[in-house]
Amino acid sequence: MRLLFAGTPAAAVPSLEALLASRHEVVAVLTRPDARSGRGRTLAPSPVKAAATEAGIEVLTPGSPRDEDFRARLAELAVDAAPVVAYGALLPASVLDVPTHGWVNLHFSVLPAWRGAAPVQRAVIAGDEVTGASTFRIEEGLDTGPVYGTLTETVRPRDTSGALLERLSVAGAQLLVRTLDGIEDGILSPAPQPADGVSLAPKLEVEDARVRWTHPAHAVDRRIRGCTPAPGAWTSLPDGSRLGLGPVVPVPEVDDLAPGQVRVAKHEVLVGTGGHAVRLGDVTPPGKRPMAAADWARGARLDDAVVLGAGHE
Repeated sequence: MRLLFAGTPAAAVPSLEALLASRHEVVAVLTRPDARSGRGRTLAPSPVKAAATEAGIEVLTPGSPRDEDFRARLAELAVDAAPVVAYGALLPASVLDVPTHGWVNLHFSVLPAWRGAAPVQRAVIAGDEVTGASTFRIEEGLDTGPVYGTLTETVRPRDTSGALLERLSVAGAQLLVRTLDGIEDGILSPAPQPADGVSLAPKLEVEDARVRWTHPAHAVDRRIRGCTPAPGAWTSLPDGSRLGLGPVVPVPEVDDLAPGQVRVAKHEVLVGTGGHAVRLGDVTPPGKRPMAAADWARGARLDDAVVLGAGHE
């Protein structure tokens, strides 16, 4: 089949690469416009654009898929299907029926669980033991379209959302190729999603990544891992500035610290929660790069009177 591939972040690149190696022809790629990133805030192409450019494929970067020029070019391409992986913009009704077989989305959850922009992050935060990926035909509702196929993936005890997404992006790429093969062969039809088991996964904002030390240790642990690498978990220091937090380790044998209370030892920094303590991993002090918590504590001359997140619970 002739394909228009739509995707933007690094998690979409394995799918593009798998389609390029498949029996199908990727005739163009749709991705978000170049965005500013890094300390210098310089314009940079999306990971998908970089991969498509290297492969010599036409790249379309409209400000919106509603743009008339984009819709005209989509019609000219005469594609059979448009596979989508984390494109990052809603597709209007005016383009949904243009490809013969529609737009086929690879979504990183087992639908109807975790419909929305942050399915992997929300699964980790919720403590799900199993998640997965689904392919479905896009309709106007948010991730509500009929499903072609699914796969499952175990959420490991120390998974961050980044590590889990990396595995799902690789496994999901093969699911997407198999889905398109089945559509072309006429042996695969989508089935409506179940009415039960619906959950939503809205985008995580900065405030969602703030650690609440009054919560139990397992909830603190999951939130930090779910927000790693983005948007990045954090807590407030006594002066009101923010301390970035990498994954922590629950320490069940320490239960005498108040929520947010810090205990500094030679090689570790413990923080109290609503249950037992957690051991800090890497932290990112204001204006600095990530470092081991023990190194930060020595430089900051912390003592056991310090309470993280005070006044922000």
